[in-house]
Amino acid sequence: MLKKQTVWLLTMLSLMIVLSVYYMSQDRDDLAFINNGDEANYEDASSETTTGDEDVNVTPSTPEGNELFTVLRMEVQDERSIKKDRLQDIVASSTASAEEKKQAYDEMDAIDAAKMKETIIEESILASAEYQDVLVRSEDDVVHVHVQADELSKTEVVNIMQMVRDEFGDITVDVILQPMTES
Repeated sequence: MLKKQTVWLLTMLSLMIVLSVYYMSQDRDDLAFINNGDEANYEDASSETTTGDEDVNVTPSTPEGNELFTVLRMEVQDERSIKKDRLQDIVASSTASAEEKKQAYDEMDAIDAAKMKETIIEESILASAEYQDVLVRSEDDVVHVHVQADELSKTEVVNIMQMVRDEFGDITVDVILQPMTES
């Protein structure tokens, strides 16, 4: 069986390779912010409305969707893996108190529960409409939902927010539109 450090190293190397390929495949103009005096157009790129007591905020994203989703999934997986390894070390420690071990177990269960909820929401959103891809990431008190589609109506955004709240409870939901790419 591979040691934890070896697995972590291989994961980081694979992430570095994916990011290197991504950046090498990009146009050089895309790597820097170019201000063409279009600040007004940039400000209009995200649409915000209020429906009742819910704020609907759709933020368009610009990098290639499939690559972005892959990188984000890997980052979340790596971060959670490192955190779970740290928690497993606490559980295995002979110097940790029973309360510390219980807290570590609870945190590991919370990580697994969040992953399961994210997967359920991703599958529900994909089943509800024909999106190319969906990525759900939960962080503390915010759930980020990346949706790869040509456009999202305000009704679709509200439905996505409701699906997230049905699963996670009353939480802030950030819906991010990732335009589909020509393949």
